Amino acid sequence: MLPIAMLGERALVDRLRERVGTVPPHVLIGIGDDAAVLEPERGMLQVVTTDGLVEGVHFRRDWTSLSAIGHKALAVNLSDLAAMGASPRASLLSVALPAGFSLEEFDALADGFVALATAAGAPLVGGNLTRSPGPLLIDVTAIGCVARRRLLRRDGGHRGDEVYVSGTIGGSAAGLAMLSESADRKLLGAAARDCVERHEQPVPRTRCGQIIGRARAASAAIDLSDGLADAVRRLSEACGAGVVLDADAIPLHEGVLEWATPRGIDPLDFALRGGEDYELAFTVPPRLRSRFLGAARRCKGLRMSRIGRLVADPGAWVARGEQLTPLPGGFDHF
Repeated sequence: MLPIAMLGERALVDRLRERVGTVPPHVLIGIGDDAAVLEPERGMLQVVTTDGLVEGVHFRRDWTSLSAIGHKALAVNLSDLAAMGASPRASLLSVALPAGFSLEEFDALADGFVALATAAGAPLVGGNLTRSPGPLLIDVTAIGCVARRRLLRRDGGHRGDEVYVSGTIGGSAAGLAMLSESADRKLLGAAARDCVERHEQPVPRTRCGQIIGRARAASAAIDLSDGLADAVRRLSEACGAGVVLDADAIPLHEGVLEWATPRGIDPLDFALRGGEDYELAFTVPPRLRSRFLGAARRCKGLRMSRIGRLVADPGAWVARGEQLTPLPGGFDHF
């Protein structure tokens, strides 16, 4: 395999530019200048988010393909835009490459990123390439836009609002557990394989966030990056309320049940403690329930489940029958 050092930085940038191809009209200047230039969309707010992935913390190259790593690096940022109800417009990619990184590895990483960027309408318009003395480091910035009245925030909910979540929960955490135990992917069932795919190549719920935002059907929203328990706690705290979840209503991924039950693990732990599901949680006033569910039906068949409510008493709780227990913490980098 050809080391990237044999080509140099300019040649690598050229390879990225070739992959991006034609950019949409709102990108006035893309890759190749000192900075990118975007034409603002009239009457819209700009939404900007950034996130970083570190080898050994967020991914392992011996488990996951570089194409999937490139996809995930952008997907986690698109999920943040989705939680704000924003439409993607552009992305920037900064990578610190370790010694010995090959051209084939670079191409695979770029291909995974650019494929999702193109599909999501967030073309790569710039970034930075540098050398890393240690692990592979990937930092991504995503830029979106949203109308002021359609913006979703964390702090708009009120006591009495219902809590909904998209999709199914816990699949990514179960997929990580499978990879950690060196499970043979070829021997996994369909549901278990889907868990691994959800961990490695999450699908940001961009369209769902846009639809709910445009319908003005939710009072607040957040994406599930560090676990369901962490997300609803942050959501309720931002709203100045407490939250109670119904354990029986949480939509667990089928693969979680298949993996956890034989091992004597509570499947709910994967949903509450595990992260990187990148689904969306919403708070919805009861008077907007019909509007919200009507909008949710337009989200390409994406399941939407009512899992709890905001309450007056502070704290975050999960109910199992008549018993209330504190919600556990989610993933914490520090």
